Amino acid sequence: MALHKGEDGRQRPLHVNPLFGEADPVSGVEAVLPRHRLPERPMAPATAYQLVRDEMMLDGNSRQNLATFVTTWMEPQAATLMAETADKNIIDKDEYPQAAELERRCVAMLADLWNAPDPDTAVGCSTTGSSEACMLAGMALKRRWMHRNADRYAAGARPNLVMGTNVQVCWEKFCNFWEVEARQVPMAGDRFHLGAEEAAARCDENTIGVVAILGSTMDGSYEPVAEICAALDALEERTGWKVPVHVDGASGGMIAPFLDPDLVWDFRLPRVASINTSGHKYGLVYPGVGWALWRDREALPEELVERVNYLGGDMPTFSLNFSRPGSQVVAQYYNFLRLGFEGYRAVQQASRDVATHLAARIEAMGCFRLLTRGDQLPVLAFTTTDEVTEFDVFDVSRRLREFGWLVPAYTFPADRQDLAVLRVVVRNGFSLDLADRLVEDLESLLPWLRKQPRPMMGPEDGTSFHH
Repeated sequence: MALHKGEDGRQRPLHVNPLFGEADPVSGVEAVLPRHRLPERPMAPATAYQLVRDEMMLDGNSRQNLATFVTTWMEPQAATLMAETADKNIIDKDEYPQAAELERRCVAMLADLWNAPDPDTAVGCSTTGSSEACMLAGMALKRRWMHRNADRYAAGARPNLVMGTNVQVCWEKFCNFWEVEARQVPMAGDRFHLGAEEAAARCDENTIGVVAILGSTMDGSYEPVAEICAALDALEERTGWKVPVHVDGASGGMIAPFLDPDLVWDFRLPRVASINTSGHKYGLVYPGVGWALWRDREALPEELVERVNYLGGDMPTFSLNFSRPGSQVVAQYYNFLRLGFEGYRAVQQASRDVATHLAARIEAMGCFRLLTRGDQLPVLAFTTTDEVTEFDVFDVSRRLREFGWLVPAYTFPADRQDLAVLRVVVRNGFSLDLADRLVEDLESLLPWLRKQPRPMMGPEDGTSFHH
């Protein structure tokens, strides 16, 4: 059974346009095809292509999807490279040594970007995305804690991981899958992410690490990584507890190095053991590719790395997935080569400029209150002001869909479930012109929303929130 739910169309057939069949009468294309079982006969490639393409037309316009952080546009040359390398299994390093070499180069480039102690011998790997990268980093944290506390673990001590309630769901999955207690720090007042003192207060001798997020999914704000590390330094002086930090830089790991070079959040902090990022977010690659890096070999226990020889040669592997295409890694290397540091800086600065411009225009309407302004991640979160009683953020989200805009409305986690917001993620390709068009569409629907006697939607009726 599929995990996703939708319309039960098992009894409803898939109709084929007669023109598709007439184009290739020899193929014997059925006029009506089953939706949930294999057709009886094959069909011409062009017919199958047209059928699938027509189905995909029902999806929304990805460029107007302001909910997702994921890249929705790449240059034609990159798309060509991806098509040409989709058949290369990135895990088969013996058969495709050059794809493996490009992966090593990307790891070294990221290690240099994140100020690793020795970038040339950096330890890291590509993944299918940040979710897998976080799993790998969490596994390394747990195994290191087990080494330091073998007797306590053998006696039944349960490891824990400290994080804010604003973490991406992959961290909750990690704790569930690997039997780690998730110690989540709730929000309080205007603190919408993890604070340094709050993090340290929840640590004890069984804490495997603290997760600090560079760019919260909820509002785009940076968590204070350096302050968290300082609080853990003070904790170690008092108690002797060694608590490493993992930085979830799914988005900010590809923003801060270019736009906030003076912000210390990375391997310059000795307590930071590992960092992840999503190549398919602000790394500007189509999904799915992520990266996990450790500050040195000591941070990644050797026994977690498996070695196999049945693909030829002695091949080390550390990933949850085995076979996967090398095309995303090739595309990441293409972007690194194509843009360089200044190119990335220019692209990310353009996104931040659009985000801050959009924030200013939305604030000027007078009926919205900004939580973030796009000056960290190019992301802005806003809600209605207290004076607005006729509509809420869920009404706004629903009405914006009429213009093609996908702007998520959602409630914050504990202890601020009372706060519901709209969030706009500005990505490469979302121009100032598009931002102004979004504002114009928003302004045009406000008079209609103000005619409502009360909010018509709610969390249970509002738009879905997609990370």
